[in-house]
Amino acid sequence: MKKYLPIMLTVSLMLGACSSPTATKENEKEKEEASSEQKPSVEKEKQKEPEKKQEPEQPYKPLEPTEGAVSLKETLTKEAQTQPVQEGQKEQPERKVPFGETLSTSMEDLSDGPLKDHRLVTYYGTPASKHMGILGQLEPEEYIKKLKEQAQVYSDLDPERPAVPTIELITTMAQSAPGPDGDYVQMTSEENIETYVKLAEKHDALVLLDIQLGTDTVMNQVKMVEKWLKHPNVHLAIDTEFHVAQGEKPGEDLGEVDGRDIQEAVEYISALAEKNNLPDKLVLVHQFTGPVLFNKDAIEPTENVEVAINFDGWGAAADKQALYRRYIRDEPAQYGAFKIFYDKDVPVLTPEEVLKMDPSPAVINYQ
Repeated sequence: MKKYLPIMLTVSLMLGACSSPTATKENEKEKEEASSEQKPSVEKEKQKEPEKKQEPEQPYKPLEPTEGAVSLKETLTKEAQTQPVQEGQKEQPERKVPFGETLSTSMEDLSDGPLKDHRLVTYYGTPASKHMGILGQLEPEEYIKKLKEQAQVYSDLDPERPAVPTIELITTMAQSAPGPDGDYVQMTSEENIETYVKLAEKHDALVLLDIQLGTDTVMNQVKMVEKWLKHPNVHLAIDTEFHVAQGEKPGEDLGEVDGRDIQEAVEYISALAEKNNLPDKLVLVHQFTGPVLFNKDAIEPTENVEVAINFDGWGAAADKQALYRRYIRDEPAQYGAFKIFYDKDVPVLTPEEVLKMDPSPAVINYQ
């Protein structure tokens, strides 16, 4: 065996030479090249990452409280923060939402919509009629001046939730005649809509486009006003009572809307806001009695859309307060809203009385 030892050592050295430092570097180089072919560069990875959208700027400015304004919450005793005992009640009902708060306790607001930190005060109507609200009774600049004055009262009473002046424009008005389209609805002229959208822009205010439906569908009318909903300061209101069946007439027959149809509109507007990088939207749903809005629990807010149910009946103030508790407090949606009729309510509730409601209305509209 000894005579083969040098030969074995020679073979061993030759094999060692095959794995010399030069060969090792070449192998490593080949591995790196193969690895670089399989993995994209860090720069390429960065290029593939989608750019984050910037949050759209809010198109409104709330009315700041006047100097020295004191919150109603601070001036009222705990007992005075509740509504008075109504006929048939033995004692004051316990609040479900703490005084001054607007968000229902069972709900959350994942949006950056206007109701999260503010209250909307609206003047309702159409320039086509002096009998459908204060909007039709005043010239635009005089109208916005009075609207701001009314909104300022609420900012002073609740400085923590300053009010935003909001134009509530009837965009599709229900009619007793079928009209050219046979849907018992007359649309406000585009010129009028543009006038009030621009008026709001000029004064850092918001707009609610109110649709009254007739025999038309919720989604068809939403699409009719879609081009204005793409404006950052424009939102939607739905009047449920005017949605009637074929063979019925708005104003003569009481209408109704399925909450599932409203939810379809909520989700459509949510997608619209997301796609167009718009500020988060509000959908306001009018309800003055139970039958006009069924499947109400199907209506849910999204991350891009807030929802408020608006009690808008007229008449005796005590009755309105009781019905607000029934349809808003006891059937909680995300936010509550309340309408005041200057010429039909007896008496007209004061802003202090309105803010004491449970929950405190996030939207207060005047007609």
